[in-house]
Amino acid sequence: MSARMMKMLLAIDQGTTSSRAILFDARMRPVASHGAPLKQIYPASGWVEHDPAEIWRGVVRCVRAVLKDAPSEPVALGITNQRETSLIWDARTGEPLANAIVWQDRRGAARCAALKARGWGAKIAQKTGLLLDPYFSATKLEWLLKTVKGAKARAKRGEVLFGTIDTWLIWKLTGGQVHATDVTNASRTMLFNIRTRDWDDGLLKLFGVPRAMLPQVRDSVGDYGVTKLFGAPIPILGVAGDQQAASFGQACFKPGDVKATFGTGCFALVNTGNTITRSHNRLLTTALAEQNYAIEGSIFIAGAVVQWLRDELGVIRSSADIEKLAAKAKDLPGLYFVPAFTGLGAPYWDAQARGAILGLTRDAGAAEVARAALDAVCYQTRDLLEAMTADMKRAKIRLRELKVDGGMVANDIFCQRLADLTGLAVARPRVTETTALGAALLAGLGAGIFRNTGEIARHWSLDRRFTPSMKPAERDRLYAGWLAAVRRVRP
Repeated sequence: MSARMMKMLLAIDQGTTSSRAILFDARMRPVASHGAPLKQIYPASGWVEHDPAEIWRGVVRCVRAVLKDAPSEPVALGITNQRETSLIWDARTGEPLANAIVWQDRRGAARCAALKARGWGAKIAQKTGLLLDPYFSATKLEWLLKTVKGAKARAKRGEVLFGTIDTWLIWKLTGGQVHATDVTNASRTMLFNIRTRDWDDGLLKLFGVPRAMLPQVRDSVGDYGVTKLFGAPIPILGVAGDQQAASFGQACFKPGDVKATFGTGCFALVNTGNTITRSHNRLLTTALAEQNYAIEGSIFIAGAVVQWLRDELGVIRSSADIEKLAAKAKDLPGLYFVPAFTGLGAPYWDAQARGAILGLTRDAGAAEVARAALDAVCYQTRDLLEAMTADMKRAKIRLRELKVDGGMVANDIFCQRLADLTGLAVARPRVTETTALGAALLAGLGAGIFRNTGEIARHWSLDRRFTPSMKPAERDRLYAGWLAAVRRVRP
């Protein structure tokens, strides 16, 4: 075997409900993996937090576990992370000053509503490509600066630093030597101008954010310092937010390539090339790696609805059990589950919507509710694809098949329902850990293991393709029922 094939790449995938470390060989096959669960903290209705110290301990534990029996030292490290989640810490001690505010957190809803009333929505969309929403980092950071005693004054002096989770991990891994983020994570803060590719002074003033506390923005493939915490020094050469990393791992390199990741939420991105394409259907414009851009749609609740069935209702013992349970379901016309636990994401962007199960009859049971939950994720995905198709038509770009990844796609029933209810062929790759894979590929580019994205694309391998089997008229009838159900849960 060549020396090139012996080279290992390490990926850290810090997600909403867990942290993972995965070691890949140069053929991008996972050779070792370790995960650590992450506790969810709910201080108030609509608020979601994480303990930064727990995140850090979990990441260190995972990395040590995968390196323990590694066949060789990794030549590079890539980092991918839950985006938008925000924290501040002491620049001298590295100690967090509060819990991290998670992307799902809605405490900034009133502030966003006030700004919309003042006409800021269009201005922010023009600068950032984002809709004015508490989902993004700006109102989270504003809240932290207002509520943590002395934080704003100290931030102006450079004594308090801000970061999304990637920045926090880079800071910790390098012993405080590097305070940086990549363009994909920066583009999700609602403080970053996607045209100038820099922090926007007007938005910093609006949200009261001192520039001194912000990380340097770098390309996704680049030098993020070296970590010496695990033995031999490992250069950090690739960083991307989780959805952009998954897009990279799915080899979505051409305009029209679209992927959907089904984790806690669902996130669909369609590559629009190296030009900024604005959405006219309440989707987001966001940065990709390698100087490209995408239109993105975000669903707040996807795999989280399965977790809810498991943890709150107790109808399944493990998330994997939902496939067998849903297979037993009877067809019940008019049964819809709208899982708006924290509001509705794209294309509705309704923070006030709340979840409901509609159309219940006496013969509905656990199996029927389970299938309705899976169908809800499919219908929400169609919501995104409908909006994307309209935007892409304007840009004269045609959507290709839907590449899928994330924990939910191991479920064959879900993948087939997804194809049936969206009308697109669904392609599941052999390696479904595409978020971590994307981080490893970015690091591999930085390390020179891969010459270009064309070489990376040749590594992508299909596991199974699911083709639509439902008649279009039936698909559209069911979708019309979904839209009616959504209208009933909105104020």
